[in-house]
Amino acid sequence: TMAFAGKYEFEGDENYDAFVQKIGLPSEKAEMGRNCKIVTEVLQNGDSFTWTQHFPGGRSTSNTFTLGQEAEMETMGGKKFKATVKMEDGKLVADFPNYRHTAEISGGKLVEISTSSGVVYKRTSKKIA
Repeated sequence: TMAFAGKYEFEGDENYDAFVQKIGLPSEKAEMGRNCKIVTEVLQNGDSFTWTQHFPGGRSTSNTFTLGQEAEMETMGGKKFKATVKMEDGKLVADFPNYRHTAEISGGKLVEISTSSGVVYKRTSKKIA
């Protein structure tokens, strides 16, 4: 399994506006997330993960899951849902209610891709710890 553990700081993204529009994120939430210096902290213990996103201003969201087991998760918009995260070709893959999310470590960076009805949003974060 790839080592995901670490802290990653937002570096850049592609297609943010088209994606949040596609998934119906309210505009004030979309505004908050635009070019937001999110710090993603990943704790990994074998197949178990705690994935926390720290937002400027002290707010954070955290999802805890074990590969192949259904877990309660929270979306970008704060909705709760159940999903089973899988590992496919070294990528973590989760199906959210209206998009598919993958995460991988590539060139030392955390690369996350969310796809909704053909709209692809890519976020890259650099490792800081």
